[in-house]
Amino acid sequence: MTSPIKKYWFKTGVLHEFEVVNLKELYAKSFNELTVPHRTEFYQIIWFKKGSPKHMVDFNPIEIKPNSILFVDKNSVQCYDSTEAIEGEVLMFSDNFFCKTEVDTRFLRSCMLFNDLHAISNIEVSGGLTKTFQSFFQLIKTELKTNADGFQSDILRNYLQNLLLVAERTRLNIKTTAINKGPDLEYVIKFRDLLDRQFHVLKSVSKYCLQLRITEKRLNAATLKIMAISPKQMIDSRIILEAKRLLAHTTDSVKEIAYTLGFEEPTNFVKYFKKHQKVTPLEFRNRFK
Repeated sequence: MTSPIKKYWFKTGVLHEFEVVNLKELYAKSFNELTVPHRTEFYQIIWFKKGSPKHMVDFNPIEIKPNSILFVDKNSVQCYDSTEAIEGEVLMFSDNFFCKTEVDTRFLRSCMLFNDLHAISNIEVSGGLTKTFQSFFQLIKTELKTNADGFQSDILRNYLQNLLLVAERTRLNIKTTAINKGPDLEYVIKFRDLLDRQFHVLKSVSKYCLQLRITEKRLNAATLKIMAISPKQMIDSRIILEAKRLLAHTTDSVKEIAYTLGFEEPTNFVKYFKKHQKVTPLEFRNRFK
């Protein structure tokens, strides 16, 4: 018997896979669903206006301060604090909504708010910046209330893009180091996209390079420059992250998890996990009991 991590999508048939909801109301309505590990097939911009909860995203505890905005990538496993009252708003959108052109896709894939490969993006807002974000959210909510026409999706997408641009500029102003956009970052993001979809069946750097149409040497140079790790280390990190998710948040047996992750023999998975985590899968799982 298994208990998979619950995954949420936008309801089928909605006009736009784009929504803004009141965080306090969502928390009250879906408390039991939000305060256990879950995934969403859409991006989230969570504006915590009041409260100082501890938010968990992929085993990273994030100490939230009042009036801060958290950017959560799609498919991340997250969990809301069950002990802290919160107020704010959540903006949710999907690839289907935003990525209408190749330019849109490239913008979203290179937006460091969702693609910071080192940390979860979280910015504090104050003063004039608070008014700026309030204006964006109000413009979006007002547009969502108007009768839909042929202009609405483009208007909403433009509001969202401008909000992301202001947020990313704010993020860059407060970070001590910035990742330069360019060919190296594009290769790493494309590699990560492929890795997210295929890590359970492909574990060879060379096969990813064939899809990217670059040499192993070129990909290695890109990941070392952007991430300070090799492509093989990125593959290992992705597999280990998923293994930890499944061990911590499901009742799947070690054998089932091994097969899910593409290992032909469970013993190979156990050796692999212990090599990277210094504990066996069962020892890791026991930490969460």
